[in-house]
Amino acid sequence: MENKNDQIREEVLQAVEGLTDEQLNEELEKGRWTIMQVLDHLYLMERVVTSSITEQLAEGEHRRVSDKPIQLTVDRSTKVEAPSFVEPSKAFITLADMKEKLAQSRQALHQIADEADDNMLEHRAYPHPAFGELSLKQWIPFIGYHEKRHLEQIEELKKHLQ
Repeated sequence: MENKNDQIREEVLQAVEGLTDEQLNEELEKGRWTIMQVLDHLYLMERVVTSSITEQLAEGEHRRVSDKPIQLTVDRSTKVEAPSFVEPSKAFITLADMKEKLAQSRQALHQIADEADDNMLEHRAYPHPAFGELSLKQWIPFIGYHEKRHLEQIEELKKHLQ
C-alpha cells in the first residue's frame, strides 16, 4: 500500500511543479485554502496519523474493528471540516521547504509501516472523524486516499491561477 501512497504523493508534487512560491501561497478563492495550505494540511495529516499509529502500537489496546470504505475519501461531494490540529498555517511557505517537510513525514510513515507487526496494525485502532474506528492497517492507505482527494482540490485551485 505504501507504493500507492508514494504514487499519489508523486502526482501531488507533479501537480504543483512549475508554480511559483507566490502562486502557491496566493488566496485564489475567498475563504478557501491556498495550494500551499493544501500541501501543509497533507503534511500535518500525515504527521498526526504517523504519530497516532506509533502511540497506538506502543500503548493501544487489542481490539477488532471492521474495515471501513476508506476509498470513499476521494469523493469530494461530501464536505469534511478539517480538525483544528490539521488546519494549515497561513504563513508564506516555499515549495522547497514544503517538499522537505513532506519528505520527512513520508519517511516517518514508511519507517513505522515497515517496522510494525502486521498483526498489531490489524488489531489496534483509533477513531477517524468520518469513518469512526479505523484499524491502524487502514490508516496507512487512508493517507493516499486523503491526498488523492486533495489532489483534485489542487487541480481546481490551479484553474483560478492567472
